This record gives sequence, C-alpha cells and structure tokens, in this order.
Amino acid sequence: MSDDPVDDRRFSLASKLRNGTPVTIRAARADDRERLVAAFRKLEPGTIYTRFFSFVREIPAQALGLIEAVDFDTVGALVVTLGAGDDEAVIGGASYVVCERDAGGKTAEVAFTIEEDYQGQGLASQLLALLTALARRHGITRFVADVLEGNRPMLSVFERCGLPTMQRRSEGGVVHLTLDLGAG
Repeated sequence: MSDDPVDDRRFSLASKLRNGTPVTIRAARADDRERLVAAFRKLEPGTIYTRFFSFVREIPAQALGLIEAVDFDTVGALVVTLGAGDDEAVIGGASYVVCERDAGGKTAEVAFTIEEDYQGQGLASQLLALLTALARRHGITRFVADVLEGNRPMLSVFERCGLPTMQRRSEGGVVHLTLDLGAG
C-alpha cells in the first residue's frame, strides 16, 4: 500500500531449516536473475513438472520476468538463499500474482519451488506464512493455487497452513484451491 511506510521490496529474514541449516528468506530482486537461472538448472525434471505442469528446459521468461515487477501490490516474490554476496545461491522461492479484483478484494495465484535437497525442511510452510502476511498488508484477500493431485507434500502444506479453504476442486489430475486470507 502506498501509505505503508514499510517497503516490502526490502524484506529479509534470517531463518533455519528443520535440520538447522541457516537460510535467508528475502524479497526477490532484479539482480537475482542469474541466481534463479542457476537454481532452475539444478532442479530435477520431476520438480520442474510439479511447478510448471510440463517439462521445460529453461525457466520460462514470464516466470523470470516476475522479479522485475515485484511491488507486493500486484506481484510478490520471495527467494530462499544460502550464503551471501557472490556465493549467495537460491534454493527455493514462492510468488503470488494478482489475477482478479472485485468488491471482495484482490485474488492472487500463488506458486512455490523448492530445490529437492531442501524439500521436507519446512520451507514451503514458512514461505506461505510470509507471503500471506505480505499479501494481507497489500490488500490481497484470497490465494488460489493449482496443485497436481500427486503432489501430496504441497497439498499438505496448504491443508496445515491454518487458512480457511473457500473452495477445493479436482479436475484432470489438478487440485484447484481457493484460500481465504481475510482471517488473521
């Protein structure tokens, strides 16, 4: 929100994985482009498929372009990094993009990618909680997500997040979720 003195584009939080590994969760920046390309190239095909619902060889230009548009009013993106400076490496991330506006507020589509070596360490849950807080601050009232039916870990993250599910529908092997961010 323009009257909010906090600039969420500068958001940064020191955190730890379940195994004790220190990480930084911060707002994605334009200078993350090469780190994101490098992170994508390390992903296994199965992880790419669960994120993009198809096998792609390079990170889609539209996904990469989101980092240029991060304002948290219409596009929010967080990355999880190890190291610092020239040694900083992206190991995961989450984003939302506003896809609908109505009298009830703004709806944003949310998506996650965690590098395989760091899955099961609580990152998706942390990212969802942080994105929820940021989205609320910027007037977003609902998240929508499409998750492959076979992606039980991600479905579990949504089930355990504490947000009310307004709608859950399965179609063609994809679970479409609508989550209410109003309570908080």
